[in-house]
Amino acid sequence: MSQTKMTAKHNAKMAAPLAIHGLSVAYQKKPVLRNISFEVTEGELVGVIGPNGAGKSTLMKATLGLIPSISGEVLVYGKAYKQQRKLIGYVPQRESVDWDFPTNALDVVLMGRYGHLSWFRRPGAKDKEFALECLNKVGMADYANRQISQLSGGQQQRVFLARALAQDAKLYFMDEPFAGVDAATEKAIITLLQELKLQGKTVIVVHHDLATVQDYFDSVLLLNVELQAYGPTAETFTQEQLQRTYGGRLAFLDRSIQPLSISEGKGE
Repeated sequence: MSQTKMTAKHNAKMAAPLAIHGLSVAYQKKPVLRNISFEVTEGELVGVIGPNGAGKSTLMKATLGLIPSISGEVLVYGKAYKQQRKLIGYVPQRESVDWDFPTNALDVVLMGRYGHLSWFRRPGAKDKEFALECLNKVGMADYANRQISQLSGGQQQRVFLARALAQDAKLYFMDEPFAGVDAATEKAIITLLQELKLQGKTVIVVHHDLATVQDYFDSVLLLNVELQAYGPTAETFTQEQLQRTYGGRLAFLDRSIQPLSISEGKGE
């Protein structure tokens, strides 16, 4: 192998799962994200937190090319996002999905396999078997043939997590996966996230419950239109940084840096 090819291979191996440089987004000329830059370390669970309207979901959607940005660069393992789509799994907010669409849980999960198929090829027996394994991992194998409109909110969220697993990605984006779910589903989700981490996967999660940040995430990104702080949770999730990020919207913060409540509702 030539030195040039060896260097290229080494650089690809060393590239961060996600590197964002100078990302800005505006809606009707109003800045929603301003000059966001950070790099994510491989094999980490990263929590994205900030007040309502801070741009958390916008950051995720702009990174995935779902909404346009006015400036900036997004690199996935050193290459443009469009070149690396097969390496990415995505779980959107449950409220953004049309749950009345006439399909069952297994078919939803099978959608996660299409990125691995060639043109005009339909999912085969192995894809179906893998999809069932993914449903089983989230405790939904018994509901494979159930219409998604007949599932509870927590069950619907588990199905979408199974679809992300079926994508067999290296980098996962999850937009508020814990929002509005029951305790059993929350436990199942965090168990799944830990399993992904053990497999060397990287997971970026938009999260709104400050009380669980320290337990769930290795690193935390604090956002309020601009990047307020980013780094290991133990160093970054501090009273000073949270006060800076939330400002007057931080209703109560225990001195032991255990946030108990914030005066904001669920949202972006």
